[in-house]
Amino acid sequence: MLADVINSIVSTVGDLGYIGIVIMMFLESSFFPFPSEVVMIPAGYLASKGDMNLYIAIFMGIAGGILGALFNYYLALKLGRTLILRFGKYFFMNEKKLQKVEDFFQKYGSISTFIGRLIPGIRQYISLPAGLGKMNIKIFTLYTALGAGIWVTILVLLGYFIGENPDTIKKYLHIITLVLFAIIVLLAIIYYLKQKKKNVTK
Repeated sequence: MLADVINSIVSTVGDLGYIGIVIMMFLESSFFPFPSEVVMIPAGYLASKGDMNLYIAIFMGIAGGILGALFNYYLALKLGRTLILRFGKYFFMNEKKLQKVEDFFQKYGSISTFIGRLIPGIRQYISLPAGLGKMNIKIFTLYTALGAGIWVTILVLLGYFIGENPDTIKKYLHIITLVLFAIIVLLAIIYYLKQKKKNVTK
């Protein structure tokens, strides 16, 4: 069953090509929580077979992620919180989820757009509080590109090296997610301590 689903996704990505990667990663980063794993891992697998270029696949994945994030950013900037909640219910967004990402953004500031891209359940929505808070667009794009770049590269390389073994991918993806979470916690602590020290010296 799982093998059939994976083969179907590989086939879809292969048929749509690089534009398909951009479209699906746009959806993953915007209003529709489409899992990036089912796009970029098959892309990596196709690259290992010579049907795609590894570097172009990574670039297209990052580009789609940035475009989707910018869509959410400007959506929040133009519509505001009330309208986001009114229409968000049709796209799996509710007040609890929005409050969660708003709290995350308030706690860690601008760098949360980088950190959030590496956290499942946060990455799709971290652009909303950035838009609501009118975060500097250049910094937002930079942090989004860095976070998306790390995640996309990991997924593509997983597909490239072990794309034929779904169980092994699942195992490694779980380990990588835990390692990334540990790194994120460490970065958050360092950032918090630096901010605290900066406030004390003022």
